[in-house]
Amino acid sequence: MLAAFPQPVNEVVLSYAPHSPERKSLESALLQAYERSVEVRSYIGGEYWGGEPFPLIPPHKKSHVVGTAYRADEQGVYAAIQAALRAHLEWSRWSFERRAEIFLKAADLLSHKYRAYANAACMIGQSKTVFQSEIDMIAELADFWRFNVHYAEWLMRWQPYSPSLTRNRLDYRPLEGFVLAITPFNFASIAGNLPTAPALMGNVVVWKPAESQLYSARVILEILLEAGLPPGVINMVVANGPTVGEVALNHPAFVGLHFTGSTGTLNSLWRRIGENLPMYLNYPRIVAETGGKDFVWVHSTADPQAVAVALARGAYEYQGQKCSAASRAYLPSSLAEEILHRLIQMMQDFRMGPPEDFSNFITAVIDKKAFDKIVSYIELGKADSAITLLQGGQYDDTEGYFIQPTLFLTTDPKHRLMEEEIFGPVLTVYVYPDERWRESLRWVDETSPYGLTGAIWAQDRQVIQYALDELRFAAGNIYVNDKPTGAVVNQQPFGGARASGTNDKAGSPWNLIRWVSPRAIKENFVPPTDYRYPFMG
Repeated sequence: MLAAFPQPVNEVVLSYAPHSPERKSLESALLQAYERSVEVRSYIGGEYWGGEPFPLIPPHKKSHVVGTAYRADEQGVYAAIQAALRAHLEWSRWSFERRAEIFLKAADLLSHKYRAYANAACMIGQSKTVFQSEIDMIAELADFWRFNVHYAEWLMRWQPYSPSLTRNRLDYRPLEGFVLAITPFNFASIAGNLPTAPALMGNVVVWKPAESQLYSARVILEILLEAGLPPGVINMVVANGPTVGEVALNHPAFVGLHFTGSTGTLNSLWRRIGENLPMYLNYPRIVAETGGKDFVWVHSTADPQAVAVALARGAYEYQGQKCSAASRAYLPSSLAEEILHRLIQMMQDFRMGPPEDFSNFITAVIDKKAFDKIVSYIELGKADSAITLLQGGQYDDTEGYFIQPTLFLTTDPKHRLMEEEIFGPVLTVYVYPDERWRESLRWVDETSPYGLTGAIWAQDRQVIQYALDELRFAAGNIYVNDKPTGAVVNQQPFGGARASGTNDKAGSPWNLIRWVSPRAIKENFVPPTDYRYPFMG
């Protein structure tokens, strides 16, 4: 019988108000983080590896180096796979309770002992404001670790019916091989969840974090090790994506991909996996969340002020670098002028700068590649006669990768700025005639290939229901009278379909069930002793 762990509750998000204890602690941690130099190396089978050195530079302060990372080669990736396979036999035989205790302890270490330290790493390494870091690096990651234990416990309590003289049961085995976890830069909580969710279920993992998230990835690894994670269970590899893919996807023991990243990268990995099917010992599981072109649709009965706030936060928090960020909006002509006026006033009030200045709402985008891509879309909008620049549009990478939050108005609901993922602080608005609101819902549904998040704004309940029906497949997470960002573990399981991924819902039992391979066991207490059946008499 499984041990009953306490019912978890969502981690409280601290306020960091002036003079609060948490703010003082964080300010001290930020100063210390800027003064020290860190090293980030691959962690393979209990040992740290070297490799090609490269600097870790905050996106908002290009002149400062916070440390050095070391990029492993093919040999390091292969060593990580071998270390994982060596650990598989013992780890897979640990009881669920023993495994669960590690991640519960890690959640407590993160949210207490290491809270300020972890926030400082995330704020500096990923250029997040304190609020964005707190909800991500602390609250959501702690929630993943605690609620995953709860979900797994719930899942494994399901057992089949046993009639008289028989015992039937399911053995919730891990997958037979290693799982490859590839994690993104934008959410440290995803970086912590993707390798640990399969590990909780008894799997061994090769984890490749994004190179632009290595500072906080290092902290996550430190916490897991202090919590008691055995060597070889999760092997963090600092390496190029193509190097990891070439080695891992060509190994016969590859058994699963846990991925968050771009749609193009997933398509490439999926093709490679399909080509390699004959060499694998098992059919690999693919659990993936990719991009989005997330919408906000507004009806004439909506509250203009609330819509404007939702757009300001939904489009521009963390510089729009969220898979769920509002990127296209559809406004009724009767409310458009008022909503846009209120939104522009808020945008003009935004302060932009480094995250250690707590008055800043906007910081830097993650790196030069992202900066150049976002700028190319801004310049596209500026040069197009179908587009009007309403606010922002300026950028400067002298000191850091800073881009002003940008607002465009388009006369073409099928424009590229309404279709393509930008992953930056750019929102494009289309204004539709009030009486064509039903037709506008079809534009929302058909314009973009993605299906991740969206928002419906209306006060008319019949309109809300109609929109929910019309947009049933347009988003895996849809919000009514709220912004399309901010999913909370145990409240809004997250994921989308279409070009946005496999919709296996991180933060729910539906994700964990993908990381087990159940074995049905029947025991007959009184076996028959005669081959003949009654009908033969």
